[in-house]
Amino acid sequence: MNKKVLAATAAALAVTAGAAQAVESTDPFLWLEDVEGKQALEWVKAQNDKTIDYLKKVPSYNEFYQDSLTILNSQDRLAYPTRRGNYYYNFWQDGTHVKGVYRRTSPESYRKADPEWETVIDVDALAKAENQDWVFKGLDCYAPDYKRCMVALSRGGADATVQREFDLDTKQFVTGGFELPEAKSGVTWLDENHLLVGTDFGEGSLTDSGYPRVLKLWKRDTPLSEAKTLYEGEQSSVSVGAYILRDKQQRITLVREGLTFYTNKTFLLESGTLKPLSLPEDSDIGGYFNGDLFIQLKTDLQQQGQVLKQGSIIYAPVAALVKGNPVFQVLATPTEHASIEWLNFTANHVVVSWLKDVVSQVEVFSLTPEKTWQSKVIEIKDNGSLSVFNTSAEHDDFFVDFSGFLTPPSIYQVDAVTHKVTALKSTPAKFDNRDMLVEQHFATSTDGTKVPYFVVRKKSLALNGKNPTLLYGYGGFEVSLNPYYSALTGKNWLEKGGVYVLANIRGGGEYGPGWHLAALKQNRHKAYEDFEAVAEDLIARKITSSAHLGIQGGSNGGLLVGAAVTRRPALYNAVVCQVPLLDMKRFNKLLAGASWMAEYGNPDIDNEWEYIRTYSPYHNVEKDVSYPKVFFTTSTRDDRVHPAHARKMVALMQSQGHDVIYFENMEGGHAGASNNNSRADMYAQIYSYLADRLM
Repeated sequence: MNKKVLAATAAALAVTAGAAQAVESTDPFLWLEDVEGKQALEWVKAQNDKTIDYLKKVPSYNEFYQDSLTILNSQDRLAYPTRRGNYYYNFWQDGTHVKGVYRRTSPESYRKADPEWETVIDVDALAKAENQDWVFKGLDCYAPDYKRCMVALSRGGADATVQREFDLDTKQFVTGGFELPEAKSGVTWLDENHLLVGTDFGEGSLTDSGYPRVLKLWKRDTPLSEAKTLYEGEQSSVSVGAYILRDKQQRITLVREGLTFYTNKTFLLESGTLKPLSLPEDSDIGGYFNGDLFIQLKTDLQQQGQVLKQGSIIYAPVAALVKGNPVFQVLATPTEHASIEWLNFTANHVVVSWLKDVVSQVEVFSLTPEKTWQSKVIEIKDNGSLSVFNTSAEHDDFFVDFSGFLTPPSIYQVDAVTHKVTALKSTPAKFDNRDMLVEQHFATSTDGTKVPYFVVRKKSLALNGKNPTLLYGYGGFEVSLNPYYSALTGKNWLEKGGVYVLANIRGGGEYGPGWHLAALKQNRHKAYEDFEAVAEDLIARKITSSAHLGIQGGSNGGLLVGAAVTRRPALYNAVVCQVPLLDMKRFNKLLAGASWMAEYGNPDIDNEWEYIRTYSPYHNVEKDVSYPKVFFTTSTRDDRVHPAHARKMVALMQSQGHDVIYFENMEGGHAGASNNNSRADMYAQIYSYLADRLM
């Protein structure tokens, strides 16, 4: 532990009782925004040493690490495939393949208990051969033959990637093929010899958010510098990109400019010409089927004297969208308690995923010869999460993943024509759940809104207010938190007598777009009030008490728990704040932060900063307030949410005399960790901290 660095930092940069106000005008910790700066990294190392020294003294640290690593590397985990042509592909990490292996098998082999996997890309071998800390970030392939792909490789888990052309037949990178240098790039195959590329083309080619502003057409065997410009977006927009949609008959190419995080301009690229589509700017495009473009409405749409309801799935012919005179038809409409999560497409069917009071349901829609829709709810299992995947425009079957808090995941194959469900794969339980149950409760928020949350606990739990309880939340960007099986939470927390709580607060998507919009910008406080209402309800039910209540969140959820602990510090005794946003005065100036102003507001506008200031954790820390021992974590390689958010918050709180701890993984990106060894470390740290604080 480098005590000298810690002491020198605290002494040289100490701030006084007026720190909360001072950081608005003169931020004494701006130097921590220099991600790779020598002084900043010395500070990080000293903090890491101090934190690990504390956590490894927790008696169960090694047990948490070994149990986590065993689960993460277990060979009986489910291998989730992606269908590409005649193969099922899967990315796999374990003790032998630490960085991972991209592999494939036939559909027939996949159905066997022990499929025969063929290695396509060995990332460990590639990283060793090239002496690079490569992290596999996926690939984009030209369909429908799926021979050539662009493989994305990240250094240490960052969002920025190097992209190279790869041949799936030869399992080799293509000599002299397409290759993009490290950047936050978007790549789409127009045909075998042309790519649509958005990348860092040089000065002025990126938006304020750091994403591509310019889209170009790049021809094979020509330098990137000669690529033809197709579209230029505004500097203030979020990004510009292109993508392909296919049905069983044809494919269309769309170009989109993200005006904000939630609004877009969309064009059809046809014969080299961009044709604007008449779509609501705040709608989400769901797919292409039978010549129609399917979208989900985020706000009500007036059409011919009728109101098409927010959250509905509607569709219209692409030709009509180009002409500017679409008459939308409705496929599915949400209700008060049922929202539409998303939709997928097979060769001849549309698959809609529902959330009904945060419980999943899958419905298959079929078009009759009379051009009307018939639908069938697929019966799999109740009271859990269903995720549709492995769909394609060439086939009429798809896969569904089912899991619940106490039910290990299983994969089912569904025939969209006959609705037959076939169990394919399952994984054994990773923790003892025989004495456990799941409950759903509703807390009442400040404005009277009923907020659902799940409690996972032992049946024998005594309602005495003394149970160690971990409350998890997110509350932003229309992200739904559904019931799911977490072997790591079960083994490290539930088995040891802990209670796990999942809060479905506003800002998420559990009840559709309206649930999200209710906590945007000036209404952000409603998400925090919902979270506090759940915490208070847990205490009122005597499940726990403030002394035994911990909270956890990452990214926007890190902002959530950061706001929670500065708003109501006495309500919690442990806080796990991961890859967070915390300095909401400068969030729009750091990395991708400008893209999130549609969610939070613009702190450079006085009246918007006025409400952001009320919850910005970095601006609401007070010297004379007692805070729990917060655990902040981030990653040096996170190029989405800047690590300075957590760094500066820790430096500020420590300078005021608050006891907080900090760990920064030197790799991992926004995910926090990029391999199972690092993930096991991360979980051991978190559960050791929670055990020490709450048990």
